[in-house]
Amino acid sequence: MLALTHPLEMQRPPIVNFGIGVLPKLKEWVASCGFARPFVVADMVNAARLPVLGLANATCFGTVKPEPDIVNLTEAVAAAEAAGADVVIGFGGGSAMDLAKLVAVMAGSGKGLHDISGPHRAPSRTVGLAQIPTTAGTGSEVGTRALVTDPATRNKIATESLYMLADIAVIDPELTATVPPFITAATGVDALAHCVEAFTSKRSHPLIDDYALRGIELVGANLKRAVDNGGDMKARSALALASFYGGVCLGPVNTTAGHAIAYPLGTRHKIAHGIANALIFPHVLAMNAPAQPKKTALIARALGFTGSTGEEIRKGALAFCQGLGLDMRLRAHGVPEEDLPAMAREAHAIRRLLDWNPVDLSESDILQIYRSAW
Repeated sequence: MLALTHPLEMQRPPIVNFGIGVLPKLKEWVASCGFARPFVVADMVNAARLPVLGLANATCFGTVKPEPDIVNLTEAVAAAEAAGADVVIGFGGGSAMDLAKLVAVMAGSGKGLHDISGPHRAPSRTVGLAQIPTTAGTGSEVGTRALVTDPATRNKIATESLYMLADIAVIDPELTATVPPFITAATGVDALAHCVEAFTSKRSHPLIDDYALRGIELVGANLKRAVDNGGDMKARSALALASFYGGVCLGPVNTTAGHAIAYPLGTRHKIAHGIANALIFPHVLAMNAPAQPKKTALIARALGFTGSTGEEIRKGALAFCQGLGLDMRLRAHGVPEEDLPAMAREAHAIRRLLDWNPVDLSESDILQIYRSAW
């Protein structure tokens, strides 16, 4: 953990509108900025409810994939260029918002993903960027990173740039009211994982710890309520805030082993990001417990269980996830057992995340996690 005296920089959109009924703020902002050709990046579900944005003249790229790849990104960039977009709006979960960030910096630049991937290589954008989350999970509306899969290597390509930070984020929990129980549960555990991994990271920082722990507590107290009753707007609002806090954690600290080990589930087997992280969460929490006993105890208490050993932690976290109605077996989600060693090799190579995990996990440790989860 970094000391309170250690310098830390936080970045977030200059305008954040949060709360029930704030969605019209988007239309007001678009008009106040003089944007005339809004371009919406959305998945098929949210493309079908485009009118709620109140943008009569918007063009929409409405075929964002659950795990977007370079082909999907290239199509979105081409559509934005054809539309002459002057503002890009991410409308959906993390996939739509990540693609929106990349479209905003790539459209008209003549650059491909590999030209800008990595830290601080993206060109400055000449268009506006707004983010409208419709799930409570990724916190992508707050951040400067985007992930897209390279189908040739089956690796997630990370791009990070301040130019991909939104000008405005409009977080209206009413947009999440129709999210089905399974997706509510999976995305909620994703938000939880963001907070937990930042909280237990080697580069955790007291400034971020406060956001992380509050996010963990919000998920622990409200996720089951929202799963059981999607119309519980107090619970939905709490989860939207937890997701936002998770996004705040991602900027200066980021995730660790949980996300690294979850990535091959998406790139190899097209398992959506939220459920992929949920499937891995209890096992990594248990594996890291000996290195972060005090923080792990706070996490366990927030999730409603106690335990001092790794196995007690794993069982408690597993029960929390199963109580949300999630089948926590990899095999139930189509992962073949013979793929586990290759997945372990791929996950172990994601050093940008694993190097900050509180425990140094070997390839065999990761394989053990996969087998336990299988």
